[in-house]
Amino acid sequence: MTSSEFAFELAVCQWAERAWSPSDDAAVLVARQFGTKHRRWDTIVLECDPVGLQERAKFGTESFHSDLLHVLRHAPADWTYYRDALPDPGYPWRYVRESIHEAADRDAIETRKRSNRIEIRRVRPYPDWLRRIIAIENKPDLTASAARNLVPQLERDIALSLADEVWVATATTDERVEPILLADLPAAAGVLTVDPESGTAETVWQPRSLSVDEPGTRILDRPDDDTSAARFEYVDTDWKHERRLAIAERAYARGWRAYADTMRPDCRHFQLSADETGVYPHCAAKDCLPTAAECRGQCPSYEPEPPTWRSMDWPLDGGPGKAIKRLLTRRRRRQRPGLSE
Repeated sequence: MTSSEFAFELAVCQWAERAWSPSDDAAVLVARQFGTKHRRWDTIVLECDPVGLQERAKFGTESFHSDLLHVLRHAPADWTYYRDALPDPGYPWRYVRESIHEAADRDAIETRKRSNRIEIRRVRPYPDWLRRIIAIENKPDLTASAARNLVPQLERDIALSLADEVWVATATTDERVEPILLADLPAAAGVLTVDPESGTAETVWQPRSLSVDEPGTRILDRPDDDTSAARFEYVDTDWKHERRLAIAERAYARGWRAYADTMRPDCRHFQLSADETGVYPHCAAKDCLPTAAECRGQCPSYEPEPPTWRSMDWPLDGGPGKAIKRLLTRRRRRQRPGLSE
């Protein structure tokens, strides 16, 4: 199953969803391939306030981008002219008006016009549902070169401190000392060894909690030689808070099971396989767990589902490919309390 980094990534997500243990009573959400334009993480674990997560469900399954969050978080309880209700966004107000209309179309706020002025009020308060973000970099086979390439990424994550903790997950070995512990990784990064076959993981190095409530440093360029100066810039706490919440929103909407959206579940060979560790995509033609790059229309083994599978001869509406997508969607929704099936 761990023949690819994608397979290992799914194993980490399955384990985190099942076994991640926050230090308090937090609810856990897991997503994959998320981040900002400067950095993309393999796996994200969100530790959430359980009550706040229930309240977030009242806004639906779709995510809110940063401009919409600016409106939702500051929408008043009573009718107010929008420029008096919302802080100056730092960009033209016409974009705020677009976000107001988009939020109203999604029934997230109410709007009305008085004296040719747009007034807004909230439908319900936007909850403070996010507690912590855990970023995990997945490297199943951590060779010496892979470790060297990973160090600059981890140093950037730690300096920016957008996540509360930064981890590296690697496949467990039979060595007396795990090879990853011999790599020259930053001490602030945690280390997790994962056994995909048994669906278990072990913490072999605890991470340091990062200062998410303080300004961060974005490393723009770090030359390899010792004579050239590094380039960096500071980011303030407001920016970090907005980015963290926007990342959490996208993770809430998509989760980690959206891989079927970039694969071809409409192929007659596409299946889901299940074992004690979880559910995974499976290609019956190649007898393997395929990646998104392999499972596409250009694959030599690709065969569309027979039309009869999508009509009377198939008991589920839309054929087995559609049924697989519905199954994954239902499993994703179950991790978001308050959403109806």
